[in-house]
Amino acid sequence: MKFSFRFSNLVGTVYHKGNLLFTPDGDVLISPVGNRINLYDLRKNKSETLPIESRYNFTTLALSPNGMLLVAVNEPGEALLISIPHRTIIHRFHFKRPISDVKFSPDGRYIAVTKENNLFIYQAPSCNSKQFNPFALEKVFHFSYDKTLCIDWTSDSRVLAVGGADMSTKIYALARFENLFAYTLGSHTDAVVGCFFEENSLNMYTVSKNGQVCAWECSLELKDLIPEKEGTKELDKNVDNEDDIEPEEKEKMAVEKKTDEKFFYKRIGRYFVKDALNSKKGYIALTAAAFHRKSHILVTGFSNGSFLLYEMPNCNLIHSLSLSNQKIGGISFNSTGDWIALGSEGIGQLVVWEWQSESFVMKQQGHFNNMNCLAYSPDGMYIASGGEDGKVKIWDTYSGFCFVTFTEHASAITGVEFCQNGKAVVSCSVDGTVRAFDLIRYRNFKTYTTPEPTQLSCIAVDRSSEIICAGSQESFEIYIWYLKTANLLSVLSGHEAPISEISISPIDLCVASASWDKTVRLWNIGGSKSIRETITLTSDSLSVAYRPDGAELAIATLDGQILFFQPSTLEQTGSIEGRNDLYVGRRETDMITAKSLLKSQAFTTLCYTADGECILAAGRSKFVCIYNVPSKILMKKFEITCNLSFDAIQDFINRRRMTHFGNKALIEERADEESITIPVPGSKKVDKSSRSFKPEISVTCIRFSPT
Repeated sequence: MKFSFRFSNLVGTVYHKGNLLFTPDGDVLISPVGNRINLYDLRKNKSETLPIESRYNFTTLALSPNGMLLVAVNEPGEALLISIPHRTIIHRFHFKRPISDVKFSPDGRYIAVTKENNLFIYQAPSCNSKQFNPFALEKVFHFSYDKTLCIDWTSDSRVLAVGGADMSTKIYALARFENLFAYTLGSHTDAVVGCFFEENSLNMYTVSKNGQVCAWECSLELKDLIPEKEGTKELDKNVDNEDDIEPEEKEKMAVEKKTDEKFFYKRIGRYFVKDALNSKKGYIALTAAAFHRKSHILVTGFSNGSFLLYEMPNCNLIHSLSLSNQKIGGISFNSTGDWIALGSEGIGQLVVWEWQSESFVMKQQGHFNNMNCLAYSPDGMYIASGGEDGKVKIWDTYSGFCFVTFTEHASAITGVEFCQNGKAVVSCSVDGTVRAFDLIRYRNFKTYTTPEPTQLSCIAVDRSSEIICAGSQESFEIYIWYLKTANLLSVLSGHEAPISEISISPIDLCVASASWDKTVRLWNIGGSKSIRETITLTSDSLSVAYRPDGAELAIATLDGQILFFQPSTLEQTGSIEGRNDLYVGRRETDMITAKSLLKSQAFTTLCYTADGECILAAGRSKFVCIYNVPSKILMKKFEITCNLSFDAIQDFINRRRMTHFGNKALIEERADEESITIPVPGSKKVDKSSRSFKPEISVTCIRFSPT
């Protein structure tokens, strides 16, 4: 068997946070998903994940005008310069601070970066310059009084605008001009989240967090900006010797020159776009905005999940739509301006909307909570996943897209299985029901219920796709239904603790059930009476799996062991001590070391390979282990992620973060205004129960493809 497995694709989530980008041809959408980057080809209907992993979640992306270079910046401010054609990292650069926005200049020569209250201009690497400049600093502007948030360049890459939390927009000249160095625009009463120049013009629009849009008209065109050297030459072009001009005449000429070409902005419109929402649900913030220069279309996204389309400069409302009740974190236009990509942070939704035909080009959403279970279809073409949000999603393994979502369950999904013919999916839930879903008509065609309400923890389907077994967390019983008629055939009692997993033998109707009562029970349900045999263990059993030929049974226990038994004689054939193979990191709330934590680790999910030679095991760790079953040795360990945005990744806590009162990471930072409701004018109410936390790394389910 080969062990050269490598990362192929990321399925199950489509967007986490940060800005979205389209490639120059407008066909591929680039989305940050945690510490990885996904590419969605909208023409070919296929997704791809770049084989690049950062140490923290990505927050900001920027693509060069030719589509060759991608700059991706993560939470602490580390930038990765990525070659899109070669799918490799060219260079790493650390800004040492969180970055709000990064933009390439339209000519591709410079990269503008907002860092704290400064604007940094770096030289961009290029094939034309014949030298590689990895973030060579060109210029720094220090004029902002608060954090800088957004950037935009003019079409000729000579002037750029920066909006910030100081409620002002700064206009900077990259080159030296006689009539422009820096200019400030005010008029806003909240932080500026977007500033946009018009095509081949200095006219611009600024958008603030409280829903104000200001339209600005410049007194000069781009061609009227006078470079400093040319200005001094024009002064004495008619005179050979500058000393021949009288001082009074020279001053008069300079004054006349300046007044003729004076640079200033005039506000021609101020609009309150938030009024179009007509919402009475407290404070709504404008969280994202994008502007398409050629069509003069402005789109704004809000914290309540709505977005509005306006035609500028008159700010005529074209279209309004609400995606969800979660804030929109990223908006982007494609090159033609026909498609708008919108990312919703809270529920992980990614939508591409064609605004002229009012139709979805792409609509994808992952589980907005933890994923509990998954299953491969018999042909390996599809993956079914169940999450704590009560949804069952079916994913295409080739395209990476979810093509159907079942929402009939009322609570978290605890188990999901495909029928052997691949035409149906069966799932169980904490709501006490088992549901069968038709994959041809996409409907819930059967619902299986228990005699008394109980929470179901696991499910199994036999090879003939006629028998369904589900285990209970509360009554400690196993329920058996006939799949086609939904009749309850039998209730198996005997366990004295919650049932953790069920497995059905591939060769006969023998059910193995693992429980927290330190036993695994084998039930033969093929005859008129259920015959029960018990395997007594030294620790709670967490998982059980039959070998594909049914000749061996693997059991994972709470003390970190994997035990192997022969089902016919109940004789133990071997064991694997896997606790030391499970790496465990120290959580920020832990008062003990990672070495002490390792004593409580165990495998929670098992899966045999198709030939039965190896077994796959995983638990509350970032590693997945493959063991050779005959020789009982570890063949390989795979690291799922190195993302330090998760908890329990590292086995130590940085001593500089420790104080007399505990870890600094546990000190909560209060949320922004978007999540603060204002019931009374002038008061701000904060939810005292909300706490900042980092999700802990854990593998809840693992499966081999049947093919």
